[in-house]
Amino acid sequence: MIESVLLFFSVILLLMAGFPVAFTLGGVALIFAGIGLVTGNFDSGYLNALPSRLYGTMTNETLMAVPLFIFMGITLEKAKIAEGLLETMSALFGNFRGGLAISVILVGMLLAASTGIVGATVVTMGLLSLPSMMKRDYSPSLSTGVIAASGTLGQIIPPSIVLVLLGDVLSSAYQQAQLNQGIYSPETVSVGDLFVGAIIPGLILVTSYLLYVLLKSFLNPESMPAQIKPPNAPKTGVGSLLTTLLPPLVLIMAVLGSIIFGFATITEAAGVGAAGAVLLAYIKKALGWSSLKSISEDTAKLTTMVFMILIGASVFSLVFRGYEGDELVQSYLTSVPGGTFGIVLAVMIAMFILGFVLDFIEITFVVVPIVAPIILALGVDPVWLGIMIAVNLQTSFLTPPFGFALFYLRGVAPDTISTKSIYMGALPFVLIQLFVLILLASFPTIVTWLPSSLY
Repeated sequence: MIESVLLFFSVILLLMAGFPVAFTLGGVALIFAGIGLVTGNFDSGYLNALPSRLYGTMTNETLMAVPLFIFMGITLEKAKIAEGLLETMSALFGNFRGGLAISVILVGMLLAASTGIVGATVVTMGLLSLPSMMKRDYSPSLSTGVIAASGTLGQIIPPSIVLVLLGDVLSSAYQQAQLNQGIYSPETVSVGDLFVGAIIPGLILVTSYLLYVLLKSFLNPESMPAQIKPPNAPKTGVGSLLTTLLPPLVLIMAVLGSIIFGFATITEAAGVGAAGAVLLAYIKKALGWSSLKSISEDTAKLTTMVFMILIGASVFSLVFRGYEGDELVQSYLTSVPGGTFGIVLAVMIAMFILGFVLDFIEITFVVVPIVAPIILALGVDPVWLGIMIAVNLQTSFLTPPFGFALFYLRGVAPDTISTKSIYMGALPFVLIQLFVLILLASFPTIVTWLPSSLY
């Protein structure tokens, strides 16, 4: 079993050193497998199972939704949906102290439900709103914190690519846990279940962000001066508001509504979203041949990255299991005091710490398949566990030193804003996310009520 520990920490160290994720996962695992075959400590049957495992991954109907959702998000980004939303929201809340920060959060929520891509949202919001906030003398730390945190809402608010990947991993883990218990007609958990379960927690998170901004505006008004509208500033009428908000809202409802009410599978709904995004881009006259080519290339790059990581993770999990690493983890977790609560708490703390140095995709494909079957075998609700993991992993985008949202924002922020200000601005929102995580742990029905009511 010592080989599994060495394998795990070798991968972690190489990832921290900056080596490519997919090739690190697969390459290190194959090296350890080769050494094990030479020394006689590894069963070659695990490697023989690899082709069928990879074929099953590439033909997985659920994972077909990933490139479609990526295509949808990139198309909406190229169509500059965010610009119109931000202008409208800023005019709507312009008379309030902190109105621009409130606008950023609300637009971030709408973009999260439209695109589901954290990097695109953070970069877009940084380019559009950060200069305006600086011009209005907003605190640099508050401005960057609001933008980075709003961008990470794409992690939890459906349709989220993270929930698609997490749902596929949890579905396999849930079936494995039931088979280990002798249940040979296992129940299933779908990505749609996670989408529905994430709606209320996502709204709670948005509300918590808004309450923080309002409280900050009351306790420290200097950090967000009141926005004074010039006398000749154009007013935002109902018609302008509907024209800007209605198209993305209709698209969101078409995607989520078709999943929630059972009209379409997750993959079919992703196709609806991709087609709707193309239509919106065409209406806005942002769908030329060059833009369509750019969208397709970016979609191919991101999709290839995700699936290469998934293939590398499959190799890693097989070799890790071949060295009895899953049994080692199970023996460790079952020895944690506090029963089910203690085990879930230990896993959540471990994921939070790993989030400082690893990306959410790495944790989803490497850690979750190891620990999820053990936790689910204890009778934990799979939807609740999935949302808890998603909210926990959301903090990985904001936690220094390797928070990806902080990197994205650092790339577009002016040099006058220090990296320290970006880090300090993100800290309150990390605490808010941890508060929401504790709330979901204390009241699981926040997650489970809506799925159980609808299904």
